[in-house]
Amino acid sequence: MFVYRQIGRVGYYYSTLLQSKHAFSTRIGGVSATPETAGLNLAYGRGDDDATVLENLKLFASAAGFDPERVISLPQVHGTDVLYVTEDDAGRGYVRPAYGTGDGYVTDREGVTLGVKSADCVPVLLEARDADGGVLAVAAVHAGWRGTAGGIVPNAVRALRKLCGNDVAIYVAIGPCIGACCFEVERDCVDEFERLCGKEIVDACFTKAQNGKYFGDLVKVNRLLLHDAGVPDAQIDAANICTCCNPEDFFSHRYAAKHTNGKRGTMLSVIWK
Repeated sequence: MFVYRQIGRVGYYYSTLLQSKHAFSTRIGGVSATPETAGLNLAYGRGDDDATVLENLKLFASAAGFDPERVISLPQVHGTDVLYVTEDDAGRGYVRPAYGTGDGYVTDREGVTLGVKSADCVPVLLEARDADGGVLAVAAVHAGWRGTAGGIVPNAVRALRKLCGNDVAIYVAIGPCIGACCFEVERDCVDEFERLCGKEIVDACFTKAQNGKYFGDLVKVNRLLLHDAGVPDAQIDAANICTCCNPEDFFSHRYAAKHTNGKRGTMLSVIWK
C-alpha cells in the first residue's frame, strides 16, 4: 500500500511493502518559483538555477531522511542498463559531476542513495531480502516506455540476483507515473512493445482508441514482466496514481506538452540501504 506523508511543506509517497528507506517525491513543497517548476523541482536544466535545485534536494532529503550529498542520479537516456554503484559514487549528478549516464542502479553498500528522476515515466524501487527477511541490496530504475519495453525492470531483478544469489526474494514498489488513461501512443510504439515484449503483453496492456491510437498501461507491462522474471504479484506494490491527471501534485511531461509549452519540473524517487 502506498502512503502519502508530508513533513513541513514537502510531500512524498512511500510503499509499506518495502523495508528499505525510500521515497517518491511529489511537486509539493520546495522553493522553485517559476510557474512551470513551482514547488519541488529536483532536476537541473528545467528553468531553475542550480542553487534552487540543490535547496529543493536538501528539503526533500530532510523530509525523507537521507543525506542530500550522497545521492547518485545521472542523466537519463531511456536505456536498459543497471549500474552497480558503491559509496564512491555518492553525490554523482547532483553535488559532483555526473561522469556518464544511467537509468538504473543497484547496490549492496551503505552510504549511497540511489535516485531516479521522472515526470510521467515509471519510477521503480526494488529490494532483495534473504531468508530471514533482511535486506541485502536495493535497486532503482527509471522506466520510460523505451526502458519498459527493453526490459530494464527485469534487468534490475537479474542484477539483484547476480549480486545476492538466485534464492533471494525480490520486493518491488512502482511509483506514481502516467496512467493508462493518459498514455496515448501511435501504432509504431505498440509494434515496438510487441517486438520486444510479445503479443500477449500487448494484448493485455494496450487498448485501441476510437481515433486509431492506443492507450497503454505501463504499470501493467512492468508488473507482467516482473511476473515473467519470477517476482510474484504479492511482492509488487503499485501507487496507481496518474501523474498527468494530477498536475497540482506531480510534474508531467504529457500535461506540460499541452498546457505549458513543454516546460515543467521533475520528481525524484530514492532508495537506500
